[in-house]
Amino acid sequence: MKPEGHPSLNHVCFLDIGTGKRFLTKSTLKSARKEQIDGVEYHVIVRDVTMDSHPAYTGEKRLVDTAGRVEKFTSKFKRTTAKK
Repeated sequence: MKPEGHPSLNHVCFLDIGTGKRFLTKSTLKSARKEQIDGVEYHVIVRDVTMDSHPAYTGEKRLVDTAGRVEKFTSKFKRTTAKK
């Protein structure tokens, strides 16, 4: 196999912003932000949601405000019809 045909495998640390938990693994992803963990340099990839904070895994229930969305849509629609 040609060596330039495959991406390099790097040490990567996925950081969950919500919980602060770190997942250490290897991946082809890279980032400009790097950290030394246990003497090994890891590329740090920041994520908003991981399995540690996702409601499907944690059992948390979140309510969505649908009334606010409908009111926003109707007010926007009224503005566009008034211009015509």
